[in-house]
Amino acid sequence: MIRFGLLGCGRIAKRHSDLLGGGQIHGASLVAVCDSVPARAEAIAGKFGVPAHTDIDEFLVRKEIDAVAVLTPSGMHPQHVIACAKAGKHVVVEKPMALRLQDADDMIRACDEAGVKLFIVKQNRFNVPVVKAREALEAGRFGKLLLGTVRVRWCRDQHYYDQDAWRGTWAYDGGVLTNQASHHIDMLEWFFGDVVSVHARSTTALVKIETEDTAVATLRFKNGALGIIEATTAIRPTDLEGSLSILGEKGTVEIAGFAVNQIRHWRFVDELASDKDVIEKFSVNPPNVYGFGHQAYYQHVIDCLTNQRAALVDGLEGRKSLELISALYESIETGQEVPLRFTPRRSRLGVVA
Repeated sequence: MIRFGLLGCGRIAKRHSDLLGGGQIHGASLVAVCDSVPARAEAIAGKFGVPAHTDIDEFLVRKEIDAVAVLTPSGMHPQHVIACAKAGKHVVVEKPMALRLQDADDMIRACDEAGVKLFIVKQNRFNVPVVKAREALEAGRFGKLLLGTVRVRWCRDQHYYDQDAWRGTWAYDGGVLTNQASHHIDMLEWFFGDVVSVHARSTTALVKIETEDTAVATLRFKNGALGIIEATTAIRPTDLEGSLSILGEKGTVEIAGFAVNQIRHWRFVDELASDKDVIEKFSVNPPNVYGFGHQAYYQHVIDCLTNQRAALVDGLEGRKSLELISALYESIETGQEVPLRFTPRRSRLGVVA
C-alpha cells in the first residue's frame, strides 16, 4: 500500500482526494492533507477522516506518508517538490511541473539526489481514445506524419480567475498555454516527436489577468511534420472542445469531446476489421474536463513504485513540454520564430510582475 499525502487542497484536489481517499486506486490510500488555508485542508480531511495540516514541515515529517501529490499553484511547485524530496517522499506533481526551466532542473536534481521518484501528471495520455491512437502510431498505421493540431476551447470567466490571487499571474500560474492547454501541448509533442521551432501569438481577450486567455501557434517538427495549437479560455458560455488531430499519409484520427475523450474520426488506408467498432468502443464521456485519466494515471504510479518500473512522464519528460511552452512565450514576446533548444530571455513565465 502506497500512502499518499495531499499538499494543496484547492480546485484540483477534489479529483485527487476522491480517488485516493475513496478507495478507487488499488494499492493506494490517503493518510494526510495540507493547505495554508485551514478551511480547505479541514474540508478534505474531514471527508476522508485523515489529519489536516497548515504547516508543510509538520506535514512532511509524518512517517506514514510515502508519497506526496503536490497540487499547489504552479509557481510554487519547485519549492514544494524539493521539500518533499528532501523529506524522502516520492512526488506526484500536477502540470506544469514548474514555470521556469531552471526550476524544473532543480526539481529533477533534488529528486535524483534524494533517491525518490518524480511523476508529472499528464492524465490525458491515459485516456482510452488516446491510448488507442498511440497504439496505431506505434504500429506504423499513420505512415509519414504530416500535420498535428490541438484545440482547447474552454470557458474560464472572471469569477474563475478571481477565486485565487495567483490565477492568471506570470509568477504563479501562466495563461491558457501553461495551464489549460499544457496537457494538449504535451500530447502533440508525444505523438509527433521533437519540435524544431515555434511561432506564436496571444491576446487577453475577455478577462482581467496578467497573462493570455487566447493563443495560437505553429510548430515545425524534426520529422518534417507541421503543428498547430489553438487555445482559449474565452469561449462563452460553456466549454466547447479539447481535441487532438493526427494526420498522416496513411490515416487520420481526430479525438475530440471536451476532454480529448471521444474519437470523432478514425480512418486508415489499410483498414482492419476492428476499425469499424473503434469509435463506439473507445469513446468515453467524462463528467468534466479532467476526464477519466487520473485513475489510470495513479494506477500507473502505483505500478512504478511497487514494481520499480520507469514512469511514462518523469521529470525529464515533463521538462520537454515545459521547454516547448517556454518557447511559445518567447515567440509571443519577440514576435519571432524561436528554435528549440533555447535559453529563455524575454519570456515572462515564472517572473513576478
